[in-house]
Amino acid sequence: MYTVLTMNIVEKQVCFLAVVFLSAVVYTQAPEKLTSSQCISKKSCGECITAHPDCAWCSDEKFDSNGSRRCDTIGNLIGSCPRKEIVHPNSKMEKVVDKELSDTGAREEDAVQIKPQRIKLKLKPKSPFSLNVDFRQAVDYPVDLYYLMDLSKSMEDDKDKLAALGNLLATTMGNITTNFHLGFGSFVDKVVMPYVSTVPEKLIEPCTNCAPPYGFKNHMPLSINTDQFEKQVKAARVSGNLDAPEGGFDAIMQAIVCHEDIGWRDKSRKMLMFSSDSGFHYAGDGKLGGIVKPNDGKCYLDEHGNYNMSTHQDYPSLSQINMEVKKHKVNIIFAVTSDQLPVYKQLSEHLEGSTAGKLENDSSNVVELVKDQYNKITSTVKLQDNATAGIIDIKYYSSCLGGERKRTSECEGLKVGNSVNFEASIEIKKCPKNKADWNQTIQIYPVGLNEALVIDLEIICECQCEKPWNEERDSDKCTFGNGTYQCGICSCYDGRSGNICECDSKDTDPTIDETKCFFGNETKPCSGRGVCHCGVCECLPRQNPEEVVTGKFCECDNFSCDRYEGNICSGPSHGECVCGKCQCLPDWTGYACECKKDNETCIAPDSNQICSGHGDCKCGVCECFESEDQRYSGHFCEDCPTCPGLCEDLKECVQCLMFDSGPLTVEECKNCSFIPVEVSEAEVKEPGQRMCVFRDDDDCKFKFVYKLDEHNKPLVWAQRTKDCPEPINILAIVLGVIGGIVLVGLALLLIWKLLTTIHDRREFAKFEKERQMAKWDTGENPIYKQATSTFKNPTYGGK
Repeated sequence: MYTVLTMNIVEKQVCFLAVVFLSAVVYTQAPEKLTSSQCISKKSCGECITAHPDCAWCSDEKFDSNGSRRCDTIGNLIGSCPRKEIVHPNSKMEKVVDKELSDTGAREEDAVQIKPQRIKLKLKPKSPFSLNVDFRQAVDYPVDLYYLMDLSKSMEDDKDKLAALGNLLATTMGNITTNFHLGFGSFVDKVVMPYVSTVPEKLIEPCTNCAPPYGFKNHMPLSINTDQFEKQVKAARVSGNLDAPEGGFDAIMQAIVCHEDIGWRDKSRKMLMFSSDSGFHYAGDGKLGGIVKPNDGKCYLDEHGNYNMSTHQDYPSLSQINMEVKKHKVNIIFAVTSDQLPVYKQLSEHLEGSTAGKLENDSSNVVELVKDQYNKITSTVKLQDNATAGIIDIKYYSSCLGGERKRTSECEGLKVGNSVNFEASIEIKKCPKNKADWNQTIQIYPVGLNEALVIDLEIICECQCEKPWNEERDSDKCTFGNGTYQCGICSCYDGRSGNICECDSKDTDPTIDETKCFFGNETKPCSGRGVCHCGVCECLPRQNPEEVVTGKFCECDNFSCDRYEGNICSGPSHGECVCGKCQCLPDWTGYACECKKDNETCIAPDSNQICSGHGDCKCGVCECFESEDQRYSGHFCEDCPTCPGLCEDLKECVQCLMFDSGPLTVEECKNCSFIPVEVSEAEVKEPGQRMCVFRDDDDCKFKFVYKLDEHNKPLVWAQRTKDCPEPINILAIVLGVIGGIVLVGLALLLIWKLLTTIHDRREFAKFEKERQMAKWDTGENPIYKQATSTFKNPTYGGK
């Protein structure tokens, strides 16, 4: 939407702010964070407004004279560009057809299940637009059920059962909707080798009482006369083929695309019930039978309902069938036996709106299966669209039946009459390269229904002032008509350049002109921060209006100076940045003007020396001296932990004066230059104090603290008590050692006694076991002999 105002100034301002506010309302998602180069780097109005939702263009002819940039954020341009010259088109939506959702679908032409039905939408890239879409399934919505059956020999009992259940199927579906049409078709396979036998007698009767083989036949178009269904199923004869897979894909394709022959209604729930106990042939399998012509996806049914191109075209591919399913809004239900169910479940995942269910071996559950699959299909609504991938992105959000709002295009558990609201977030990712694609027609539709929300989309990729009827060709504003004036700038003709086409590249050498824009050893013209026009640098503006690039070669600026605590030149109260260097105010110095010129901050309150005489004052801070044995520290260099102290010199006097010990005699002790102050605990409590700790001949530790006064005389505070170690109890140690040895000996004896007892008991038990085993019974002892023996002399004859 472009703002063209002819009202007074106040009215213009009010309307402009209203437009800006409305443009912010249509964004359903926070746009990406605006970077410094996204707006200001754009050189045309079209590039500007498509770079970011907040980018706007100033079409004022004199706008560049103040050094500002034409393409900038809408917030920055409001204060620097006349409001009527700001180009910032916004998204606009207009409802063309918005009928209320219908409560009933008894009449096909009255059924309305999606709202709105058609809109016009103008949308800028990277500006998401929120659109509400309502859906409600109408009561008594028309249902078309076409039963497509595999009539190979193995499905003979299934055909008989289906015929018997025909009336029940019609009655069951009639309870769901009074507007019900039922049809019937069958298939076998292509009538060529190796799919069917081409022996002449087999072509007439491939099996006992079988019909000649065929590809697909439409026995009964969709009709409200459901009584004919049973008769047609009974009249259909089974046939036979050779291989296990069937020609089901051929049949599905013809059943979908032969819209008029099958009798599909434009507005109806189209259901194709596919029944089989075998697999399927797909694109490429036709080569086995010498069929190489691809399937073209067109209808080829003759006047008798037979598919007459079965032996001339290959099987269709999965993608071809899916394309026709989406085009004709058909829900396929695969009713297959348990051994084929896993394959067909995977197949259904690649066909929009398709499902798969288990069919009993004799099709006895077909009625229940149709009912269950119909309820499964109708209890779910899923929105799809045909938006151009990579150009248009549509995201869906819904709370379905009152649940938590989430990103989803599908709601489950619906019943007839339930209303569901979806929010479609439409975003243009980028402008199409082809201008013809700037106007597109998009459909958002519920899967399986021939109803849709049609969006006439206009992608805003150029400004209104760039339209041919708004440009000034050969404009005097472009140096003697050497360019086209549009949107406040000149688009120069070939051979001309410059902001107003003032440079003639025919009479001058652009390469030589560009060399005039290099500064020193820079590798880019205009220091990489400007554009070279006719040998003169034009410095580019910065994102921050307070930052300015200047100089003949754009070599100077007011923002690249040294910083202190994040502030350029320590802030305006200390200095300013001039051509990359800080110029400090009189009281300040340093690279970033961070240092005061006086030394007041380096003098201790109780001293008149700078850094206590142990350091230099630099930038208001003391830098203390350091040597091998002396390292001063502290804010005023008043401390020196490593400096040699007076502890050793004061040690002996403290010993004799406090504890009457040490090497000094009584007379020498009287000559000590100080008298220590007794304290309960020697601690460093004041600046300048140092702690001294020593041990005397008794190994007792004594402590004292000293400090030098203003006359360098020591002041000493000594702890009145020593820290002596407790005496060692030798007797207890000896007795303890002896007791330990005795206890260890007793423990070893007990362990030895325990081990010997265990060993003896084991040996005794072993002996007892062997003794028991030695008591043989006389009848069982192999070496037992009777007390008397009988001997016979072989030479004795008994005489």
